[in-house]
Amino acid sequence: MNTLIRLSQVFSRPNGTRVALGQALALLERHYGSVRAALMLPQEDGRQLAIEVALPASSTPANGWARRFLKLGSKVASSGRPVVIPQVSREPSLKKAGCAAKEARSREVSHLSVPLPVASQCTGALGIELPFRSDREYEPSAEFLAVGAAIIGQAIKFQRLAESERRRLLEENTHLRVELQQKYDFSNIVGTSGPMRQVYEKVAQVAKTNTTALIRGESGTGKELIAHAIHYNSLRAKKPFIKVSCAALPETLVESELFGYEKGAFTGAQGSKKGRFELADGGTLLLDEIGDLTPATQVKVLRALQEREFERLGGTTSVKVNVRFIAATNRNLEKAIAAGDFREDLYYRLNVVSIFLPPLRERKPDIMMLADHFLEKYAREHGKHIKRIASSAIDMLMSYHWPGNVRELENVIEHAVVICQANVIHGHHLPPTLQTAESSGTILRLSLAESVASYERDLLLDALKTARGNQAKAARLLNTTKRIMNYKMKKYRIEAHI
Repeated sequence: MNTLIRLSQVFSRPNGTRVALGQALALLERHYGSVRAALMLPQEDGRQLAIEVALPASSTPANGWARRFLKLGSKVASSGRPVVIPQVSREPSLKKAGCAAKEARSREVSHLSVPLPVASQCTGALGIELPFRSDREYEPSAEFLAVGAAIIGQAIKFQRLAESERRRLLEENTHLRVELQQKYDFSNIVGTSGPMRQVYEKVAQVAKTNTTALIRGESGTGKELIAHAIHYNSLRAKKPFIKVSCAALPETLVESELFGYEKGAFTGAQGSKKGRFELADGGTLLLDEIGDLTPATQVKVLRALQEREFERLGGTTSVKVNVRFIAATNRNLEKAIAAGDFREDLYYRLNVVSIFLPPLRERKPDIMMLADHFLEKYAREHGKHIKRIASSAIDMLMSYHWPGNVRELENVIEHAVVICQANVIHGHHLPPTLQTAESSGTILRLSLAESVASYERDLLLDALKTARGNQAKAARLLNTTKRIMNYKMKKYRIEAHI
């Protein structure tokens, strides 16, 4: 029992599989006072056994006894039943194979091999050879060896599962990192307007360095996307990217979330916990909405920025970190400084390189590029086959003032995709905020007849564009006749060569 307990403890230590198997075999060898022992597992092809671990370690298939172990181990593995040979020198099958003669001339031994079960299957064998004794009882020894083999087999199973899971997680981690780098590559940020080209140029310059950056802009302009692009195009791309919204954290938890805490720092602190600063060590920390930090927390953030060290809440030891800081805010920090809500020294520490993201209304040429990008994204996500946006909807998108910026545009397009049951998004698919004069100021008040006429004209233009100006084909698309088509075109003064 003591040997079995020690055998199970071998596999609970942080050793490699091969080391643990060697230690397990050594325990069994000492328990029996054996001449030699070997643990055999299938090779990569799964057909033939190979000696995984042996004692003495000098065993090779060239040795007579090693060949004997493999021959008997293969028999055990295929049948699933133990093999007991009291006297190796007198076993006919071993004599024929040339595995017994040498042993008979030197010292007589007994051989025991038992199945090694892994995942409810016999995939290997555990063999041991003992000095021959005429009064030895082999059945208890075989049973004990079978229990030891079961413990070893279970340990091999779990270690294989752990190794398989480790490889899977490593592959998944590598795959996700590649996906993130591709997702946040500069080429995936939509927009070619002049203001955005200036942003790209500055982001490309900042990404190559470890300098602190301050991203400014209205809510919904894509500040977090730019922070991701800086990190995943920097030398820290393989390290953590930790983001924290300073506005979302309760005032009482800001300090513990940012810097962590020690056991007993406050009621309920059952153990120590790393903060976001510490989790980002080696990588990048994004402090989003930094303008909403409390004055008390601003002091500690300033020290962490300057010294790259801090103390956990309730701790006395300084924790040093190697972190690249990126801050983002939609607040006017200069006004906040004047009002006494934001520390001036923290502002200058953050404002090493400032990147300003223009609001959507100042980058009108990008609106349709962004709309097409979101249309493709949400059509795929919702399983729709929407190909394009009609002229009427384009006019509404271009004339709207977009107070919510890119985030609002994304929501508008998703709304339209969900509502639309055809292949084209029209004006009536857009949310009411873009269609109501009172809320958007984009459309004049029209009578019913004028609204119907406007919608009919849009349908005609759409069909003609799809048919590349072919009136007969456009008439078929609208399920009408060419004569009616000509009449409507004259009525709305639509040129025939559109």
